Amino acid sequence: MAITSALEIEAKFAVDSSAELPDLTTLPEIGSVAREEHHELSAIYFDTPDLRLTRAKMTLRRRTGGNDSGWHIKTPTAAGRQELHAPLDDAADGNYIVPAELLAEIRSLVRNLPLKPIAQVDNKRAEITYADPEGNPVVEFCDDHVTAKSFLPAGKETRWREWEVELTGVAAEAAAQAAEAPAADAPAPANLLQLCSEALIAAGAFPSKSPSKLATALGDSVDNVPLPPSMRESTVEPGSAAAAVIAALQTNRDKIIEYDSKVRANEWDSVHQMRVATRELRSHMETFHGIVEGPQIAHIESELKSLAGLLGVARDAEVVEERWQSLLASEDSDVLDEATRDHIAHDMGREYRRAHRHVIGALNSDRYLGLLEELDQLLLDPPVVADTPAEDTTTEDTAAATPVPEDAQPEAEPAAHEQPAHDMETVMANHLGEAYAKLVKRHKKAVKNWSNDELPLHERENYFHDMRKAAKKLRYAAEAAGSATNLKTKALYKACKDMQSVLGDFQDSVTSRDKLLELAEAARRRGEDTFGYGLLYQRERMIGLEALADYHEAFKAIKSSFKPLRKKMDA
Repeated sequence: MAITSALEIEAKFAVDSSAELPDLTTLPEIGSVAREEHHELSAIYFDTPDLRLTRAKMTLRRRTGGNDSGWHIKTPTAAGRQELHAPLDDAADGNYIVPAELLAEIRSLVRNLPLKPIAQVDNKRAEITYADPEGNPVVEFCDDHVTAKSFLPAGKETRWREWEVELTGVAAEAAAQAAEAPAADAPAPANLLQLCSEALIAAGAFPSKSPSKLATALGDSVDNVPLPPSMRESTVEPGSAAAAVIAALQTNRDKIIEYDSKVRANEWDSVHQMRVATRELRSHMETFHGIVEGPQIAHIESELKSLAGLLGVARDAEVVEERWQSLLASEDSDVLDEATRDHIAHDMGREYRRAHRHVIGALNSDRYLGLLEELDQLLLDPPVVADTPAEDTTTEDTAAATPVPEDAQPEAEPAAHEQPAHDMETVMANHLGEAYAKLVKRHKKAVKNWSNDELPLHERENYFHDMRKAAKKLRYAAEAAGSATNLKTKALYKACKDMQSVLGDFQDSVTSRDKLLELAEAARRRGEDTFGYGLLYQRERMIGLEALADYHEAFKAIKSSFKPLRKKMDA
């Protein structure tokens, strides 16, 4: 079943039952009435028992009548409301089943909870489509006489009249483009909605206080339904160290849910962003050890690691495919034979699609949905560490004393403070110090072994991969400390991000070369020419070395940005 998507850019108005219809052809931007129709619409709205969709300002409905009968999901965006549409289906055993394609869009919110009718909205609609002076449809005006019934406890029947004005055709396209790339010289159609709104107000309407027909239909009956776990008040004391921790972790959890539907829709860069959010959440949970910890934390961290690994397979394939397309466009790629060119052009795309299917399978699994439930429960009732002295978090990384070159010598690290474990700044300082010491230790290994020709190239390169992971961990620790304490970590965060960029480009070239070797070996077994793979392998090798040229400056920036933090933590 195919689903379609459209952006609704509209305005809603409450209006008295005796108000006369406005004539929008009086506007200079409107040339004529293109079409006038009358419809009887009937919509059943669905949601979970705790109204997760409604409370996220989303709606799921099955509507009959009009020009767009079918299933609809509406979600808020900066420019308007995004509507997804799927055709009507037949009821199964008297029950309507939400199409799987639409259900995937909301799976991270509804999980495995049942979707039941919560309201019915019947509407007698007069719809007028207006065209611009050139005859292009630009505005749809709707005069709605609505009768609605809430199925929630103590729900009531409600009647009202409202007007809607929505941009359509070229006007909607212009407004959407203006929203994506706002500019002072935005095309005139982008302002048409405001002009129409002013005309409706002049005719006796006033802006609706309700965001949707469903909200009006439900009214106060929503208060008779319990809140979902993600919206309930946490058990932690407001203003406490744990409250700041939970707020930071909630932001990470929300990012995962945000990118869930984007990954399912295979939107560009969505796999990468969901992977980043997953790894960031796990790293923050590790950083907050000493504030919240226990078996529940360890289990969630393990599940996040598995999810990030699965996303990583798809992400690597996506990155390599992009790099190979670039290599094919290079000036000397014309020496590649047809078979090599075909494999370079298509093999990684097939690998990405296969990996993406595995990701979707994981996102539909009870294991993943259970992880989301565990995160909700963690944020609702976190395992806060009691007021006991914090353990000495000094590790072998902080105790490392191997001589190093002057420019790589770490500053002395602060000792672990014997203060209560709930002392946020103490815990954050300890984790920050650990992460920095680990980064310096890995820096020393990477620099020392890079010039050791006795080691295999892959092993020497892997030390820089370890360094990149250390920079990422320090970046997340800096972000967590900056959001939860008075430590000024922005400079360190930026320096670590720059290091990640340098080593990320380097590691991408390594991953690409590994895949080229796999293709070359497969080609050799088939008896095909492998010269082209060697050419591209060497090209990637040089690209990687160019990226690594910025490494030492990136490390110096991290070192200098950590110095003031060390002084603050030692004070």
